[in-house]
Amino acid sequence: MSGVNFIVSLGKRVIFVISAFGEFCRFCGQTISWIITALTSTHDLKLLVPQFYQIGAMSVPIVSIVGLFVGMVLAVQAAVQFLAIGLGSYLGSVINLSVVRELGPVLAGIMLAGRVGGAMTAELGTMKVTEQIDALRAMGTDPIRYLVTPRFLACLLLTPILTCYADIMGLLGGYLISVKVFGVSANLYWRYSAQSIEAWDIFCGLSKSILFGGAISLIGCFKGFTCRPGAEGVGRACTEAFVASFVAILTIDFFMAVLLKSLYEAIWGFKSVF
Repeated sequence: MSGVNFIVSLGKRVIFVISAFGEFCRFCGQTISWIITALTSTHDLKLLVPQFYQIGAMSVPIVSIVGLFVGMVLAVQAAVQFLAIGLGSYLGSVINLSVVRELGPVLAGIMLAGRVGGAMTAELGTMKVTEQIDALRAMGTDPIRYLVTPRFLACLLLTPILTCYADIMGLLGGYLISVKVFGVSANLYWRYSAQSIEAWDIFCGLSKSILFGGAISLIGCFKGFTCRPGAEGVGRACTEAFVASFVAILTIDFFMAVLLKSLYEAIWGFKSVF
């Protein structure tokens, strides 16, 4: 009987996961269906302003600090090896290429998943528990249009900007350690950085960040809308939202890296760092 119980439990779990994924897809579809209205309606545009402040302005300090220290850590780890083989002049190209293409978007996304995604889940989860979302429905207002779409658009639009902040601070952090601490020539540092970083690299980072922002907002809002009753339910929803957002960011990053790499090589061929 234990084998039968295991199969029954596994089947229930699979059905639950498929059902939850279907609900999430429907939630995403409803959110996206309101985008045109949100961008053309004066009333809906006013809902974006508070989200721009909460998601954008309030995230600048943490994203900037993380970006700065990431550049500094990369410089410390790479400097010894590059200086030992006489390639200290190329240190900036490796550090800055890594920051712009990969680490900047991913770390900015993770920071937003922790700060913005968790805040969205907690706020909407509290509204769910206190029946404020049901009250909106009773008044004839679509809660997805009023609560979710503004947050989704704000994340979609501001995540690339925050990624740029993280990139700039990462470049600055790498410069400070490489030039001021290890004595690399500032002129050569920036020259080889400019030679190695192409417009395509910037495009790759920003395109990833747009998808990260969309995933963070949709997952956070969905977890808030579907959280269980009580304070424990809201807290668990916040944890689940962060974990799901973290996994989504890494998954999107992998598939986008493979796609963009294949696309680049198909158009321009293999790219050398030096």
